[in-house]
Amino acid sequence: MEFAGFLPVLLLVGLAAIQLGLIGYSASQAGSAARAAARVTAQGGPGEAAGLAAMDSGLDATVTTSEGPELSRATVTVNVPLLVPFLGSGMEVRREVTMPTDE
Repeated sequence: MEFAGFLPVLLLVGLAAIQLGLIGYSASQAGSAARAAARVTAQGGPGEAAGLAAMDSGLDATVTTSEGPELSRATVTVNVPLLVPFLGSGMEVRREVTMPTDE
């Protein structure tokens, strides 16, 4: 009987741990995509395409780049998948990378 009462707490802790893992994975993917997009943009290439290609295709993300005379920037925003969708509206992870522009 005690186990039946404690089971919902265990399930909630397990779901929270998995959700934290999804947040970490999304942040890692956003960082990798931002670095790839900034590197390609700094060399004069299509940074948005490189950023999207560098990350998991199952994640919903947006990549924006800007190239200046000295610095190129890439910003990647990833919508974190929710394990229990009815608990919230969603979270976003954003990573920005700046690299010197190649001449």
